[in-house]
Amino acid sequence: MINKLSGWNDTIVAVATAPGIGAIAVVRLSGERSFEIVNELFPSKDLLELASHTMHVGVLKEGNSAIDEVVISLFKGPRSFTGEDTIEISCHGSPYVQQRIIEACVSKGARLARAGEFTQRAFLNGKMDLTQAEAVADIIASNTRASQRTALNNIRGGFSDQLKEMRDQLIQFAALIELELDFAAEDVEFADRTKFYDFISRLNASTRQLLQSFQLGNVIKNGVSVAIIGKPNAGKSTLLNSLLNEDRAIVSEIAGTTRDTIEEIMNINGILFRLIDTAGIRTHSIDVIENIGIEKSLQKMGSADIVLYIFDVHTETNETLQEQVSIFNKASIQYILTGNKADGDDLYHPTFNTQTGISFISARDNKGIEELKEILFKKTVQAEPESENTIITNARHYEALQQVQQSLDDIKNGLDNALPGDLLALDIRRCLYYLGEITGEITNEDKLDYIFSKFCIGK
Repeated sequence: MINKLSGWNDTIVAVATAPGIGAIAVVRLSGERSFEIVNELFPSKDLLELASHTMHVGVLKEGNSAIDEVVISLFKGPRSFTGEDTIEISCHGSPYVQQRIIEACVSKGARLARAGEFTQRAFLNGKMDLTQAEAVADIIASNTRASQRTALNNIRGGFSDQLKEMRDQLIQFAALIELELDFAAEDVEFADRTKFYDFISRLNASTRQLLQSFQLGNVIKNGVSVAIIGKPNAGKSTLLNSLLNEDRAIVSEIAGTTRDTIEEIMNINGILFRLIDTAGIRTHSIDVIENIGIEKSLQKMGSADIVLYIFDVHTETNETLQEQVSIFNKASIQYILTGNKADGDDLYHPTFNTQTGISFISARDNKGIEELKEILFKKTVQAEPESENTIITNARHYEALQQVQQSLDDIKNGLDNALPGDLLALDIRRCLYYLGEITGEITNEDKLDYIFSKFCIGK
């Protein structure tokens, strides 16, 4: 369990909206003195006498000086986001006005909030568990439909509910097994080992499924890096322009035109693909700058999630293509072979009829591009994520679930070998510990500070 943090009783204040000039900005306060502090700045009404979940229009003043005409929204704890008395001041979006309001609140006794402190207080006050709190940051950072739906499912408790069910049932069995230890002399069993074994098997399958979802979750959260690799004049920059449907890269008949990598973002079915156009790879070049570009291309190829290897169907041979495939396979690089400058409506080229898995395109004429996008999606994502499914996107959760699965394997092995209850209890406690780490039921102040430090100020 955790203790409340230093500064817990302070009343905090921060701008909750994005920085910059806008029509409206929101300044948020949370803490036991929120109403008292704002009441001193809002002479229009006595906020201490007003009901929760109401809004009030008036002029915010510091002494006799008017700051802004604002709308005050009141939320009395525990019926608020943080579980504490909370006030949101909707003001005009001038950065100067926002700063004046912050300074006025601080002068009355508030302090500036730390990054993520509002959500941290919501967690510590039991308004949400740690997985839901982390999902708040994920939904703020979401930039695709898939990442938004996944984060929203977790905020609503999809992942939390699954973990809670696992933990509650495991605690029940743990209690029965530990009860047996009190009656060790009588050699009795309170926990039905057959039912417990079946439960552990189901729990193991659920955990394994969650772990397997992390590959998709990582794609949803971070996108897919795609390196467009090939020889000079194979059509890499033309392909990038066709995929983006805009002239992003310079196209020229002169070999070695692309000297540095160019990176752009493309959205396919709600997943972000980071396209990296690279310098053409060739063995010999007297151009020092081009050689640096080639070296960068090789680095990008090694770090990319997948490589689009593009080649000119009129100059490439089966032998050289097979050599390139061998290089990819040896380095365990996932790739798509893309034959460019193919002719005809069917984009077929007889030279490569013995090769399988080649996507033929004409980047210049924008033919075969949509089919290539579909292949790229299926190769890296397999299927569109469903909003009702729990998908792991957080590396911290993944690491803890690995420990959960190891503990479940140990429990199962213990049951297979008829180990006594005291040894089974150790593995069960370890499993419960890591489940509690995910939800935040077991954590410490340093870990919380690290997690919430990644949030934006005001959230």
